Amino acid sequence: MNINKFTTGIDPRIKLSLLWIFVIVNMAYADILSLMDPTSIIRGIMAGTPLPAGGLLAGAIVMETSFAMVILPWVLNHKVNRWVSSIIGIFMIWQIVIGGHGPYYVFFESVESLCILLIIWFAWKWGNPEVKPE
Repeated sequence: MNINKFTTGIDPRIKLSLLWIFVIVNMAYADILSLMDPTSIIRGIMAGTPLPAGGLLAGAIVMETSFAMVILPWVLNHKVNRWVSSIIGIFMIWQIVIGGHGPYYVFFESVESLCILLIIWFAWKWGNPEVKPE
C-alpha cells in the first residue's frame, strides 16, 4: 500500500498534528486503562506507595512534550521540524518502551511507537514548500 497516494494532498502540518493527537489519546487511554489493572504502578501509587522523586514532573514533561508537538509543525519550518520530530519522536518511543504493565499496555505501546515512526517518516518526506516541482 502506498501511503503517499492517500496523503499527498494533505498539508504535512495537518498530518503531523493529527498523528500527535492520536498518540496523545492512546497514551492517555493506556494510562486510564491501567487504573483497572491491579498490578499497575498507578494503582500502587493510589494505594500509598511513594512515587520516585520527580516522578510526577517526568510524567508532566512527557505529556507536555506531546502537546507541544501538535502545535510545533505549524510554527517551525520544514527543516527544523524534521529534526524536532525525530528527536522528540525517539524520546517518546524510549519513554513508551520503558513504561508498561501488561499485554494491553504492550499493544498501546506498539500502536504509539508505530505512529511515532510514521510521524518521523512524514517529517523527513516533507519537502521544501518554497521549491516548486517542475
